[in-house]
Amino acid sequence: MSTVTTRARLRPLLVLAALLLVLVPGTPAWAHNALAEASPAKGATLKKSPAEVKLRFLQKLDPEHTTITVSDAGGAKMATSAPKVNGATGTVTIGEPLADGVYTVAYQVVSTDGHPVKGSYEFTVDDPAPPISAAPSAAAPAPVASTTTTSAVSPPLVAAEESSNTATYGLVAGVAVALAAIAAFLFIRRRKA
Repeated sequence: MSTVTTRARLRPLLVLAALLLVLVPGTPAWAHNALAEASPAKGATLKKSPAEVKLRFLQKLDPEHTTITVSDAGGAKMATSAPKVNGATGTVTIGEPLADGVYTVAYQVVSTDGHPVKGSYEFTVDDPAPPISAAPSAAAPAPVASTTTTSAVSPPLVAAEESSNTATYGLVAGVAVALAAIAAFLFIRRRKA
C-alpha cells in the first residue's frame, strides 16, 4: 500500500480527532464535585424532624470551604452546627426539632480543581401527631396514651441525581482521546513501513 493512499485514509480521521479535542472541554470538567447521597433525601417526606443533615459527595471535602444550611419555606435559616467533615461527607446537626413544613438544604463545596459547586434540594416534615398544648382546657378530655411508636431513625442515605453533563463530556472526551490515539498509532505505523 502506498504512502499516499495511507495518508489519504488517515487524513479524515485525524481531522475528526482534532475537531473533537478542540470542541470538547478538557479534563477539569471531570474534577467537579457532585452530591452523591443525602439524608434526608431529596423530596423526602419525614414523619419526624431529622436530628441532622448528612451529605456525601463524590470527592473529599475541604472543611474550610464547606457550607451546609437548612432553611424553612420563608427562607429563615434554622439553627444548625457548623459542618463536620469526614472525607467526602459533610454533616450538620439541627439545633431544635423542625416544625411541620418544607425545608431547603443548601450546600457549597469546592472541587478538586478549585471550582465552587453549589446546590440545594427540599424535604418536608409532616408529623401526623397533633401538637401538644401547654395546658389542657377544662372542656377538653384528657389525652389518651398512644400505643404506636414512631422510629427516631432518619431514613438511610439514598442516591441523588448525578450530573448528566459530566458523564456526557466524559464520554465524548474519551472517544476523542481514543480516536486521536488510534490515528497517531496508525500514522506512525504506516510511516515506518
